[in-house]
Amino acid sequence: MTGPVLTGFVPPAYRRRSLTEAIPAVAVALGVTEVGDPSWGLPESSAYVVLLIDGLGAELLRRNAACAPYLASLMPGSTQATASVPSTTGVSLTSLGTGLPPGTHGVVGFTTRVPSTGQLLNALHWDKAIDPEDWQPHPTLFERLSAVGVDVRVVSKREFKGSGLSIASQRGAHYIGADRLGERLSAVTEVHRRATPPRASLAYVYEGDLDWVGHRYGVASEQWRHQLTAIDAQAQQLRAALPEHARLLVVADHGMVDCPDRARIDIDKLPGMRDGLALLGGEARLRHLYAVDGAADHLEASWRESLGGRAVVVGRDDAVALGWFGDVSPRVAPRIGDVVVACRGNHGIFSSVDFPGERRLVGLHGSLTPDEMLVPVLVD
Repeated sequence: MTGPVLTGFVPPAYRRRSLTEAIPAVAVALGVTEVGDPSWGLPESSAYVVLLIDGLGAELLRRNAACAPYLASLMPGSTQATASVPSTTGVSLTSLGTGLPPGTHGVVGFTTRVPSTGQLLNALHWDKAIDPEDWQPHPTLFERLSAVGVDVRVVSKREFKGSGLSIASQRGAHYIGADRLGERLSAVTEVHRRATPPRASLAYVYEGDLDWVGHRYGVASEQWRHQLTAIDAQAQQLRAALPEHARLLVVADHGMVDCPDRARIDIDKLPGMRDGLALLGGEARLRHLYAVDGAADHLEASWRESLGGRAVVVGRDDAVALGWFGDVSPRVAPRIGDVVVACRGNHGIFSSVDFPGERRLVGLHGSLTPDEMLVPVLVD
């Protein structure tokens, strides 16, 4: 399925210019060719900080450059990359941490079916019954870098330490819990003070507040613009606190779109939308539909007819053939919906029964529009 059906979508650039290549590109810049990917051509240094700003899409930054003077100053001559599909935090962070596409590492959505139980796994909140090292069994890039002598640290909120997603995507790094700006700056500068040449060092810093504000108030809000300005100042402070020889790489996991009331589709208020549906997964901008046995074709056809031009509706095999999930292993394939629904424009697909909390969100992400898929790659 190609052509007009997918017009306006940005396909993931796995193995070329996606988040899967970010850490391998840093590895080459650090001189670690065993783990590296030279295609990005990052400047060489013995010390790198990777700052991931959750929710800062490249298109959002471009339109709001006046609110982020420091980050905007890095844009001339910079490039961009793509998020993973779905364009959501758990998926993209695992792609960043493993260097693998979702179809290989196994985190394929915000909520996805656990084939052995038929229940949903939430990638952010996880389920203690699911071993994250079994769900995502591949070595992370942090493990691989640590094994060849790189000093690797993750600087993030204390509450995320030991979470299922952190283990799946970041195991192998020394985790430093830091909730406040001063703590983060101290933690990052300490990494580089401790690293003695020729030992290379990498600090990965996660900043999640912009995404929270975007979900709550929307990316067109004054609150979001103020938050962007605050994060811009933090990024500049971080750069100023680093040794001169160190490099700062700023990326994001996805962008975001606002979903107005007129663009919201509640499947529990439309007749026939649950016919043949055993389990609803994903999130509002990209849904995984798990069908009753034998009902996948009917489910795909009925949703395509009901949604019309508001979404692209494809079966699992077509979604895989389109490359949305990259190379898909047999153990991961059943986690992908029998039918995958990717919203166009600013539409969102909600369920007042299954996901009532989603209806309170203004900003959303997960689909393949440029605002969601394109992320900045900024180097200082």
